[in-house]
Amino acid sequence: MDVGGPPAVVQKKMPLTPKAIIYQRFGSEACYKVEEVHESTQNECPGLSIPQKGPCLYRCCLELPDFSVISEAFKRKKDAEQSAAEMALEKLGMSTTTDDSTVQDPWDEFVARFSYFFSNEFLLSHHPLSGHFRAALRREGQLNGLIPISVFAICDTKISNLCKSINPKVESNPLLIISLILRAAPRLSGSVSTSEEQLSMRREKPYPPEIIQSVVNKESSLQESIWVEVVRIPYLVEKTVEPLTLNFPSEGYYLDVIARELGLTDAFKVMISRTIGKASSEMRLYFCASNSHLDPSLEAVCSKGFLNARASYLSGHLIDGDAILASIGYTWKPTDLFYDDVSLGTYYRVLINMTPSGAYKLSREAILTAELPGTFTARTNWKGSFWNLICTFCRQHHLFEHVFSVVSNPLESPISPESHNLKVTDPGNEKMNACGNAVGGSKQVSRATFRCGVKIFSKSQDLIIECSPKESFKKQNAAIQNAAWKILSWLDKYFRKPDIPLEDLMSFGDVLDVQFHHQQFYRKFSLCKSVNKFWQSIGTQESRLIGSDYMNQLNGMVGDGGCPIIIEGPDSEVSPSNGALVCIIYSICLVKETEYMKELIESSEEFEFEIGTGSVMLCVEGVVTQMSEHQSAKFYMNLPPQEWILASARDTSIILPLLTSGGCNLECSILLLRVTEPMEDRMEQARFSPPLSKQRVEYALQHIKEYCATSLVDFGCGSGSLLESLLDYPTSLEKIIGVDISQKGLARAAKIAIA
Repeated sequence: MDVGGPPAVVQKKMPLTPKAIIYQRFGSEACYKVEEVHESTQNECPGLSIPQKGPCLYRCCLELPDFSVISEAFKRKKDAEQSAAEMALEKLGMSTTTDDSTVQDPWDEFVARFSYFFSNEFLLSHHPLSGHFRAALRREGQLNGLIPISVFAICDTKISNLCKSINPKVESNPLLIISLILRAAPRLSGSVSTSEEQLSMRREKPYPPEIIQSVVNKESSLQESIWVEVVRIPYLVEKTVEPLTLNFPSEGYYLDVIARELGLTDAFKVMISRTIGKASSEMRLYFCASNSHLDPSLEAVCSKGFLNARASYLSGHLIDGDAILASIGYTWKPTDLFYDDVSLGTYYRVLINMTPSGAYKLSREAILTAELPGTFTARTNWKGSFWNLICTFCRQHHLFEHVFSVVSNPLESPISPESHNLKVTDPGNEKMNACGNAVGGSKQVSRATFRCGVKIFSKSQDLIIECSPKESFKKQNAAIQNAAWKILSWLDKYFRKPDIPLEDLMSFGDVLDVQFHHQQFYRKFSLCKSVNKFWQSIGTQESRLIGSDYMNQLNGMVGDGGCPIIIEGPDSEVSPSNGALVCIIYSICLVKETEYMKELIESSEEFEFEIGTGSVMLCVEGVVTQMSEHQSAKFYMNLPPQEWILASARDTSIILPLLTSGGCNLECSILLLRVTEPMEDRMEQARFSPPLSKQRVEYALQHIKEYCATSLVDFGCGSGSLLESLLDYPTSLEKIIGVDISQKGLARAAKIAIA
């Protein structure tokens, strides 16, 4: 029966905003703090001496019980609050695009995810975890079908994110996921059986025969066995790291092989770390389970006397007992088992990459030759950037993020607008206005300088290190690179000597404009001292971590002991000076004194560096400064610490026996390809103190003030460097004119004026 009237309207539920979801989850425990952010901008009107104020922006800090987040800057307060809430949801592993009026309990999602893992369709998928399921079905007897709980923590990102939302401490210790899986196991009873004693899970109902047959057909083409190089890291620092070669049969489970090497009967007590090294790497640490992995209350407690400092340092969380570093496992690719060799050289390169100077060496592909520069120049020439090294450092040490803040500073002066504008006049085209000022060839320009600060935060978003340089640069990128270099130099000071007194570290920070929160800093890098003791125990000549400074010793040994520097080729009597950019071909070989044996350690066909910046070891720079272009040189050096050589060597299996037999030196051969002389300002900095350009400016300022001059003409202005420098100072000048007979010089000055 038709009752008439308008049709019923079904109202669609509007999705909740991120802020609303946070309120449902945390209520009044969520605290939003909004602050104004003012950014100065460059004057839009050339010659206007009053700085223009940038738009007012807002940044929000959302504080939750276990962590806090800080949003980007927005024009509206509500946008900043929503952004902070969305960042918090992402950190919690919760979706912001849900049509439900309530937030799903992460425990429900957690259990649902595990139910999917043990379904029929998941077994044949290309998910990394499905490889473990198929390998478990190849196990015999009571082990058939048993999956170690530890693999769930490292193979599925969604499980990891859900665990972080349940317990944020998982962020710093991923192995706590195991205790959460055991808590959720009772809700899977009836479909999945769990053994807390064996730390394993198994599907209770057998897979259908057709599914098993599909698995058999898929794995019929597997190799019989594979041999993979791995590295054992003993927990006792008295024992050296040793290379191993393990055999993984195709019919077995690779974790069972690693378990036997660790002294375990099967894979259930084998723990697996997050990836080591590059983000795309499959290299992980494998070690024995301890009580701290099962009971969250014991997460900060390691068995006394069994702490593996080296493995813990690499992984970022505490590890007990011996560990094996290997690159093997299942990936998203269709191939069944991925593997790659891990040599001693690989291990030491990973360890070196954990330090600022080591990361610089690896970025330059010159572990023995390169050094983190001791000074920063805006024209520092090398492939890469200090900013990239900061990114690498934060990733390697599992830090949350680094924030660069660039500030633009317009040049200011209380004098008339004309004093802000560089006027360059071509004498042949000069025109005068009604006031007698030159026009036509003159162009006005408003210029700005840049400063950049850096902040580094922990995973819990606690500020650890902050750098606020006082220097300003004409280019924004130079300001960023300078700030990054200062942070890296300060960090390298600590990593070279972790037991440096707090007062000395703070004093060095004052020199580099670096401040740090020492409690958070020492807590984060507490294992550095333990690793440093390891370097001492194996005979490092300097009691410092990886970046030990043995260059003074090497520099003193060059040419000693009847092995002088041999320089060949025509001598132009012109050698590179400070500030020059040189390009060399070099090779460093390991040679044995008693017999003719030579093994290449490191080489480069085109290696550039700047003289006087400390970017190479002193002995190499000392030899290059004695050479002329196209000359070659050969000299010998004492051995650096063994770990440097193994990290740089192409084949450690050949190099290691030579090192252990003794009687070896390094032979270095250099060919100086070309020399680029330094720019004028860099030459002045090297030869005059203060620089000659600064002396000229000070002389001009002295006479301008003495005569209260309102006009200045620079005859022979060249490219206009003096005129440009005068604009940085408040003077009585109203008009500045440059005159030169060189059209080329005036053209350069004109480019400065319109830049």
